[in-house]
Amino acid sequence: MRTVEVGGLTRSQLIQKLQQNTILMNELGKELLADDKFRPSETKYSLEIVELAVGELGFPDGATTSRIFEKAIELDLELCPLELGPYLRLVYLDQPEGYSGKPVQQNRAPVGSITIASEILTDDEDFPKGFYLRKINGVLWLRGYRADHLHVWNPDDHFIFRQTDKT
Repeated sequence: MRTVEVGGLTRSQLIQKLQQNTILMNELGKELLADDKFRPSETKYSLEIVELAVGELGFPDGATTSRIFEKAIELDLELCPLELGPYLRLVYLDQPEGYSGKPVQQNRAPVGSITIASEILTDDEDFPKGFYLRKINGVLWLRGYRADHLHVWNPDDHFIFRQTDKT
């Protein structure tokens, strides 16, 4: 569990800050950050977040995105705002190395990656669904991903959720 400060930067300031911190992005991440659906907050706010594996949510054989999100909500967790991705990347600089020396498997989350559980903005299968964080050969990445409604996440895939505000 950790607290992350989010908001207060414009889109261009956020991109500049990512570049200044040598954080790389894939094309899907760039597309998501540039789209009008990505709306950075003008004011700063704090989020309490928690990282959980799909198996820890009660899915030993994996689950679809909708089942994972439904279970998290049952457990009093919330989806994160989309803008958490770049802000978390900027502060989570000590992420463990994700490269295992094994080839990347098609249609699977990469080893060591952490997906931000955020609202799916569109049903368009070609549009990125959200962000994930990864460290590859010492380089930090903010990446976008695509996954359709049938995609089954592995039990060891990790997601970030927002802790429900108890106030």
